Amino acid sequence: MIAQECQVILFKPQGSIDLKGGKALSEQMATVNPQRDQLWVIDLTEVNFMDSSGLVPLVKGLKVARQNGCRLVICNCSASVRLILELTQLDSVFDIFDTYEDIFTIAKDTSLMVSG
Repeated sequence: MIAQECQVILFKPQGSIDLKGGKALSEQMATVNPQRDQLWVIDLTEVNFMDSSGLVPLVKGLKVARQNGCRLVICNCSASVRLILELTQLDSVFDIFDTYEDIFTIAKDTSLMVSG
């Protein structure tokens, strides 16, 4: 079997993902030309707050990624951000990893990488 490397697109929003921060994230995601087998990573290390309006760009991004044969994952959620995802039951929709490194370790272990 030949292992195919996938292209990783990394988004690192900062501060709050609220109406303003969510708009900025949406604009950043819109600049990406989605190509099959890309891995979109939203690293929330530097996000200290997210409200319900911040969920919109995440869901839109997931929809665009899936429509284009890409995979979108989230990593490094703070406890408050994870709580928002759990309360809205989006934690069952998104692939959420504790760390950026876990994405590749766990994905390789369980064959979760994007497949064509």
